[in-house]
Amino acid sequence: MIDILVYLFENYATLGARPKTRTLRRKLSAVGFEDEAIAVALQWLDGLHAAPAIDLPDASRALRIYHPDEQDKLGLDGLAFIAFLETSNVLSPALRELAVERAMILADEPMPLAKFKIIVLMVLWSREQSLDPLIVAELLDDGDARRLH
Repeated sequence: MIDILVYLFENYATLGARPKTRTLRRKLSAVGFEDEAIAVALQWLDGLHAAPAIDLPDASRALRIYHPDEQDKLGLDGLAFIAFLETSNVLSPALRELAVERAMILADEPMPLAKFKIIVLMVLWSREQSLDPLIVAELLDDGDARRLH
């Protein structure tokens, strides 16, 4: 599923720019993605697209306490990454909540950080947030390619 989401990000400027579901299924299948993975990814994207916009207070005036289930799912790396994105003003409280909600519906426990980064990327992309190239590089980095000098 994650590979499909990255493919969509790389090939469509916005979530709204993607073709209709039937056409997109055919394109993804033609590229070589499995039908089951396509169905899961498109269902996940439909949920992301349908999620209502919420208005939350500025992060500097609010404290987010994570439920134990969220802590288990996201792990320390995921929670630290959220904090980094919020303090960097990349992720608003409303987008944070959407990213957490989208992560919670997936089966991974704990959620690998590389996968959570893609979820965050998709949330930002779906809401047409302007993305700094360095942030995109960080979100697409799975950590495997880093070299120690």
